[in-house]
Amino acid sequence: MRPYQLSQIQTPDFSLVGYSVAGEESVIIVPELDVCFDIGKCPREALAVNHVLLSHGHADHAAGLTYYFAQRDFQDIACGTCLAPADLVPPLVELMQAWGRVEGHVPPYDFVPMRDGEDFELRRGLLARPFAVRHAQPALGYSIIDVRQKLKEQFIGLSGPEIVELKKQGVEITNRVEVPLIAYLGDTAKSDFRRLPHVANAKVLLLECTFFDPDHIARARAGKHVHVMDLPEMLDGMNNERIVLIHVTRRTHMGQAQRILKKTLPKETLEKITFFMSREHIEEE
Repeated sequence: MRPYQLSQIQTPDFSLVGYSVAGEESVIIVPELDVCFDIGKCPREALAVNHVLLSHGHADHAAGLTYYFAQRDFQDIACGTCLAPADLVPPLVELMQAWGRVEGHVPPYDFVPMRDGEDFELRRGLLARPFAVRHAQPALGYSIIDVRQKLKEQFIGLSGPEIVELKKQGVEITNRVEVPLIAYLGDTAKSDFRRLPHVANAKVLLLECTFFDPDHIARARAGKHVHVMDLPEMLDGMNNERIVLIHVTRRTHMGQAQRILKKTLPKETLEKITFFMSREHIEEE
């Protein structure tokens, strides 16, 4: 029996830790940003993260929510926060109440209803921005955005005291600059994300690509998932430094998937792509 193993990818800005196989489990933890995209079955590593960003309610993405809140309570960790599509919050509250009747105690929980384009401040200068995706039920993707204040060009070169004096006079001396760090699409049908700068320009794009078999295009369309043949159109015009393919079905052999990608995408795009569950990113125990 093989042990449960998480994939781990290190980027210059943060690390990705988790597991993502279609129909089994999807959970991607970004410790440095204090977020977890979906919760899967809630591996122990997810308990230390204070924000769960739930894309939709399918069990392979959401089953561990009750465990997440209950275990944090059991371990005397402050209540975490789950951002979720607004339509899912009432049934999620009912789920926690039902679990409380099973366990004999309702653990503390915090659900924040999210809608397309409504920012949530994770901490000062760091935002989670939900965006609509096309899936079989209410679903959202999320971008994590670093918000910075950049000195306006006309004030560059001024001394410290001069800057202080301008502030005292109420002069706005900085511009707000958004730097999208990571975008998570969750489960989605083929869509044009170039229209969303915080997705198109994210340093890292977590992109579902469930199906690779040519015979599974109809299956992808029926379930509102991405097929490898959708990638050329979806990635054209995207400016991501790294693209991590997630949610691949277990029916797919990684070697075959790599060969199909080489025939499907241009070299400059291929060089950006990594499979999240690739053997090279799984730490042997």
